[in-house]
Amino acid sequence: MNNIQRKLINIQDDIIKYRRELHKIPEKGFEEYKTQEYIINFLEKMNVEYEIVAKTGVVAIVKGNDQTKSVAYRTDIDGLGVTEENSTEYISTHNGVMHACGHDGHMAMALGTIKFLVENNVELKENLVFIFQPAEEGPGGAEEIIAEGIFEKYNIREIFGYHVFPEVEENFFSARSGPIMARTGEFDIDIHSKSAHGAMPHKGIDAALLASELVIKFQSIISRTIDPMEPAVLTVGRIEAGERRNVIAGYARLEGTIRAFNEDVYNQIKEEMNNYAKHLKNISVKINIVFRDMYPEVDNSSDLVNSFEKAVGKERITNLKPQMIAEDFSYYQKVVPGIFVFLGIKSDEKGFNCPLHSSTFDFDEKMLLNGIEAYLRFLEIRGVIDGE
Repeated sequence: MNNIQRKLINIQDDIIKYRRELHKIPEKGFEEYKTQEYIINFLEKMNVEYEIVAKTGVVAIVKGNDQTKSVAYRTDIDGLGVTEENSTEYISTHNGVMHACGHDGHMAMALGTIKFLVENNVELKENLVFIFQPAEEGPGGAEEIIAEGIFEKYNIREIFGYHVFPEVEENFFSARSGPIMARTGEFDIDIHSKSAHGAMPHKGIDAALLASELVIKFQSIISRTIDPMEPAVLTVGRIEAGERRNVIAGYARLEGTIRAFNEDVYNQIKEEMNNYAKHLKNISVKINIVFRDMYPEVDNSSDLVNSFEKAVGKERITNLKPQMIAEDFSYYQKVVPGIFVFLGIKSDEKGFNCPLHSSTFDFDEKMLLNGIEAYLRFLEIRGVIDGE
């Protein structure tokens, strides 16, 4: 057992306590007032400077010798609108809200890292800025924090983030260069046509049929228009049409999502969708498409990934494929180089294998120590702290 591990074992119970106490008080995006209060109380006990950002967020500053520059560590703090079905002693006390995506664990790692640095008087060569960000699950807090000028104020030069991940085995990590999570967007399509009696279909223009035609044509965009070497998803997840069984539908609505790792591919999908919709329009048919561009792709810096591999050893890196899920950590990577790492928490033996956003999601908090140790080693490689 090395020196960092020994010191982390000494605060293991505290880290578990942080996670469980935070797990009890999940709150939705920009409503994280109890969570914010918990973080602030911790920082004040640690005598760490902080400021409130993005309404319910917190930025903490552990000062280094050179206060003209900083590196950042980001953790999300919001929960999900999920009713927890676990039977643990630390089950959510907020009805219909749960930390079903592990953000309680992310916060516990951040708090544990601060506790380790402060109580062991670790000398930092520059500032370490901890960003406790609200509303990652939606509508997105990263952009608000960036807009408030935090990166300029503290001269942040790079950023690190974790996500506990049930697709990666315990004691392993997944970190790869380039895009690892997808660019994502939503669309709504409204079709207004001409209603008629179901027994006289020739007198109407069937919006349900037009909607079905669009769904079929949309599937050909991915299979026949997009380069097969470029991963992409176009999903129509909801269809609404018609009023009664014996009436030709005069209105239909499609709702769905687009995901891709390449911005050009993402825009090409939208363009093709518009083209198909135009072909169906006529004097009696109106089709309106609304696109909502959401999070960009998470795109890891190869330099930072190389440093992380050195910190933990390549033998502990799992080569996980890029994921079609999305994360607003991506906005930070538009400002400074960043790395987003998946921390393994999967254990079939312990029963920790439920997917993210599941009502029974849980994990062994001892894995959080792996994350903290790896991050401290990463800081050594990056020259922010001295090695043992």
